Amino acid sequence: MSTGLFPELDLDALYLSRSDVNELLGTFSRHGFFLDEREWPSVEHYYQAMKFESEEAREAVRAADHPKKARKLGRSRRRKLRGDWSEVKRVYMTRALYTKCKAWPEVARKLLATGERRLVENSQYDYYWGCGRDRRGDNNYGKVLMNVRAKLREEAEN
Repeated sequence: MSTGLFPELDLDALYLSRSDVNELLGTFSRHGFFLDEREWPSVEHYYQAMKFESEEAREAVRAADHPKKARKLGRSRRRKLRGDWSEVKRVYMTRALYTKCKAWPEVARKLLATGERRLVENSQYDYYWGCGRDRRGDNNYGKVLMNVRAKLREEAEN
C-alpha cells in the first residue's frame, strides 16, 4: 500500500527508455528492418512515418538521419495526420517491434530474457506510451513489449 501521493516504485519491473539509442528494446536503437515494402532504420522511423497517408511525408521521415529527427518530423503539424491515427498507432508500434525482434535475434533474446517482469517505459512526460512522472500513466509501450514477448515465446514453443 502506498503511503504517499504517488504509487510506489515497482522494484520487480524493468524500467527502460524508448528514446535511448543504446537500449536494444527502445524505438531509437539502430536495428533496421524491412516492413511494408521498405527498409526502416529504426522503429521510431517506421512509427512516425505511419502517422501520414502521404507517401512524400512518409519518405521524408524514413530518410531522416537519426531517430530523433524522425520523431521531430512525425510530430510536426505541417502535414496532416491520418484520420484514424489514435485508433491504429498501437498496432503500428506492435508491428514494428515484432518485426525488429524477428530481424534481430539479439533483440528478441534480450526481450525474452526479461522473463515475466513487468516492462515500463520510464518517460516523465508521456502518459500514453510511458508511466509518466507520477507512474500513473498507461505504459502502452511496456504493454506492447510484453505482448511481443508473449508472441515470441508462443512461437518458440511451437
